[in-house]
Amino acid sequence: MKDNRPTIVVLGTYDTKAEEHIFLQNAIKQRGLRPLSINVGTGTSCPAQVDYDLHGELFPSGPKGCNSRDKAISQMILMASGLVQKLHREQGLGGIISAGGGSGTHIAASIMKTLPMGIPKLIVSTVASRDMKPVIGTKDITVMHSVVDLLGINSISGKVLDKAAGAICAMAQSKWEPKQTKTQIALTLFGFITPAAEFTRKELESLGYEVIPFHANGTGGMAMEDLARKGYFAGILDLAPHELADELKNGYCKGIGPERLAPISSPYPIPRLVIPGGLDCAVFEFTRDTVPDQYKGRKIFFYDFRSAVRLTKEETILIAHQIAARLSKAPKDYRVLIPMRGWSEADKQGTPLFDPELNHIFVKELRGRLGETVQIKEVPYHINDPEFAKVTATMLHEMVQLTSTGPTSSP
Repeated sequence: MKDNRPTIVVLGTYDTKAEEHIFLQNAIKQRGLRPLSINVGTGTSCPAQVDYDLHGELFPSGPKGCNSRDKAISQMILMASGLVQKLHREQGLGGIISAGGGSGTHIAASIMKTLPMGIPKLIVSTVASRDMKPVIGTKDITVMHSVVDLLGINSISGKVLDKAAGAICAMAQSKWEPKQTKTQIALTLFGFITPAAEFTRKELESLGYEVIPFHANGTGGMAMEDLARKGYFAGILDLAPHELADELKNGYCKGIGPERLAPISSPYPIPRLVIPGGLDCAVFEFTRDTVPDQYKGRKIFFYDFRSAVRLTKEETILIAHQIAARLSKAPKDYRVLIPMRGWSEADKQGTPLFDPELNHIFVKELRGRLGETVQIKEVPYHINDPEFAKVTATMLHEMVQLTSTGPTSSP
C-alpha cells in the first residue's frame, strides 16, 4: 500500500550531528509523518543508518579523495541539491529540516535554496542570531536559534529540536490555498511611499490583478527579481527603486545585485514600469543627536532610528546614469513615470527634502541618456497622491495588455 504521509527530509552532517538528526527523525515519526534521512557530512564516515549516505557515495575511499574541505563541501552541496530536487520531482516533499553550526547551516541552506518556494524549509542553527542574509538570501527558509550549542541531546537542546520537529510537521500539513487565481503584478515599496503603494494596489485590484508587494530593503527587491525570473508575474511596478540610492551611499537598504532592474526575458519578457520612489534620498541609521560629520549641513529627514539624507546634485546625476544604463538593455520592456511634485513623504512642499530642481536634473539626465528609446512620462502629481495611483495603474495595465505572453497565476 502506498504511504501517503508527507515526507520530511532530515538533512544533516551525521558525522558530527548524528544524535540531533536521529532525534529529529524520531520526533517527526512520532507525529505521524515520514522522515527521510540524508547524510551530507564531509568528515568521517556516517555513524548511523540513513536512507541516503552521500558521504559514502561521494568519497567511497574516504574524505581524503578531496584535496580540501571547502571543495568537499561544494561537491556535497551539488550532489545533495540534485538528490533533493529529484526526490521532490518524483514523490513530492512535505518539507526539509536540518540542525547545525556554521558549516552545517551553510550546507543545509545552500541545498534548501534549490527547492521551489512553498516547500517548508527549517534550520535549527547555532548561528541564527548573526546576520543570516548571506546564508538565506531571498529564499523562504525558516531559521530557529538553538540557543545552546548542538552537542548531543540534553534537557534544553531536546526541547528546541522537538519544537522544530513540531514546526516542520505543522508546516508540511498546512492546507491553505487562495480562493481564486489572478494575474499577478509585483510591486516594490518602502515606508516613505506607503500611501502610494496602498492607492496603487487598490487601483490594480479593481482592474482584476493580484498585487504581490516587496519591501525595497535590498533583499526584497532581489527577491522580486528572483521570482520574476521564475515566471510568477505578468508585470512589475517598480514603485520604489530606492535601493539603488542606498547601494550608492552604503545605506540602510543596500545589498542589491546586478539583477536589480535588469531586463527579464526568460521564461518570457515582463513589462516593467519604473517610478523614482525614494530616489530623492539615502537612508542611514542615525538620529538627530548622532548625525555623522559628513552629513551635517545636508538636508535631513529624521524618521525614527533612521534618517534620510537628500542626495546631492552629483549623486542625483550618478543615480540617473545608473538607472539609464540598466533600462537601456531592454528598452521595449520598460516605461518610466515621473511624479514631478515629489518622490517620497519627505520630498514635497514644506518637508525637509523637497528640492524640485534636483528632481528636474534627474529627469533631464535620464532623458539625455535614454533619448527616445524608453518612454518617459512626467505628470503633475506627488507620488503619494491618489490621482497618481490611477495614472500608474492605467499605464501598467496597458503595458501588460500589450504583452501577449505571461502567467495568469503563480507557477
